[in-house]
Amino acid sequence: MKGVLLVNLGSPKSPEPKDVKPYLDEFLMDKYVIDVPYLLRALLVRGIILRKRPEESAHAYKKIWWDEGSPLMVLSERMHKKVQAKTEIPVALAMRYGEMTIEKGLQELHSKGVTEVMLFPLYPQYAMASTLTILVLAEKIRKEKFPQMKFTDVPAFYNKPDYIKNLADMMKKNLEGYDYDKLVFSYHGIPERHIRKTDVTKSHCKIDGSCCNTPSSAHAFCYRHQCYETTRLVVEQLQIPKGKYVQTFQSRLAGDKWLEPYTDIEIDKMPAKGIKKIAVVTPAFVTDCLETLEEIAMRAKEDFEANGGEEFLAIPCLNDDDSWVQTVTNWIEEWAVAEKATAWMAVSSQELGKKDIQ
Repeated sequence: MKGVLLVNLGSPKSPEPKDVKPYLDEFLMDKYVIDVPYLLRALLVRGIILRKRPEESAHAYKKIWWDEGSPLMVLSERMHKKVQAKTEIPVALAMRYGEMTIEKGLQELHSKGVTEVMLFPLYPQYAMASTLTILVLAEKIRKEKFPQMKFTDVPAFYNKPDYIKNLADMMKKNLEGYDYDKLVFSYHGIPERHIRKTDVTKSHCKIDGSCCNTPSSAHAFCYRHQCYETTRLVVEQLQIPKGKYVQTFQSRLAGDKWLEPYTDIEIDKMPAKGIKKIAVVTPAFVTDCLETLEEIAMRAKEDFEANGGEEFLAIPCLNDDDSWVQTVTNWIEEWAVAEKATAWMAVSSQELGKKDIQ
């Protein structure tokens, strides 16, 4: 019997420091997020970051928290319920971090007799700190607790026509009547070293402006390339003129160099260049969360206006949009009726997704 496990990021139990701290500890101690040796990671996270960060993050979470709970959790659950209502295939929801664990999700499917699982990370672009950490943990749990299960890993869907149309339509709807000076495609940032670590060729990714445009097998796992492709395809579909948009990367940590240009720096400079009216879309997320609702819709807006900006529009993620729900349902149905994984799933995590990147 076939079933589906949708996996998103996760969220603290509450916006209080006592609940934010263990959540941050689990997240930041993940070796695919901060990819340094364990002792150094523990020193950085538990000896330095967690001394102040829980209070700071709790303050940010409180600004966006809904009466129903964490926006990411609420929106993920809404989307999950809509998908389940459209298919007879059992669909479970899990989070990489927090209380709604992957193990609980697999147990839910197992209790329904599921032996073949479509493992569906809800991230359009592939990255160590998002997709890979889900695949590795799920495989570990499968081997230990559910050895009879088989997984089909859904690869990055950054360039799938249905997804691009859903994203473009969401943007078009929100941009209607809004004559912006600049449209910002803001993707979550990652350290440049992550790009090199996930390069299956070990030589292609130079991060020099040319490698992302040169065909290579490395692109199946290259976050930077996939971000630029998503932007290119949406720009093409919406016919956005060159010069009216820019691509940036947000949410960096101090230390090693992260993907550039940085969202906050670029947005803060715009008013001085005469760019007074902007819109920001965050295509690395399919669900609104702390990074979109607080970092962009609140903090970036405040900074933009403080620097002389006049109008700021934050475009919502796909969330539980009916068209996006239908796309996910269609992908599930295609997989469920196929004798083998369908052609669009042919590029899976393969040797990279199941290898332990050090």
